[in-house]
Amino acid sequence: LFLPMTSTVENKSSLRSKFQERRFWSAVKLLSNVVLWDGIVQEDKVRDLGLSKLLNRYLLLNILNTPLGPDNIEKCNKVVACLPERWFQDLKGGSTLPELLNFSQHLLQ
Repeated sequence: LFLPMTSTVENKSSLRSKFQERRFWSAVKLLSNVVLWDGIVQEDKVRDLGLSKLLNRYLLLNILNTPLGPDNIEKCNKVVACLPERWFQDLKGGSTLPELLNFSQHLLQ
């Protein structure tokens, strides 16, 4: 997976910015495909690949470098939509999965 980083002040219509956005959305699609393996492959393997490796290493970095606003909200919503509800059923109120701590802190901000 290659997800380039661009400056947040860079023009959104530049070729580099457009390429980065396409790569981001491809990575989100990959996350949704990885999560589809939940229930087929061991849950800890799916969570490790999808959350620890893909979300925390690539997607979150892009999200954190996207200026707050509609684009950032859309990216966060799409990532959240990928996550299976089953992973959150046994959690106590106000807690989250350990792999989602950084992402949830961004959402709270």
